Amino acid sequence: MKELLKNLLYTSVGAAFLTRDKLDELRNELVERGNMTREEGKEFVDDLLKRSDSARDQLELWLNRQVEERIKGLDLATADELAELRRKIEELQVALNSKEDPESSSNDA
Repeated sequence: MKELLKNLLYTSVGAAFLTRDKLDELRNELVERGNMTREEGKEFVDDLLKRSDSARDQLELWLNRQVEERIKGLDLATADELAELRRKIEELQVALNSKEDPESSSNDA
């Protein structure tokens, strides 16, 4: 569920992040028009990529927190809690089986 929510949000937010190819395309256009030098264009792209990576990291962190809070709010059992319940059920099943067939358990001893 957590991965699904993350993927859905990434898909919708992904359009807001420019890819390296798009940034290179924009840089080339600005350089060709004479709006910036090649060096300025490289710095421009590098800066935008850093900002994009930072925004993506912050979004992922925020998303993880949001999903964890929502899951916590649902009061769902954790994997550890489920494992503990399975262990208890197995113990109860063994206890029930020994009561249903006392001769079997006495013959086993």
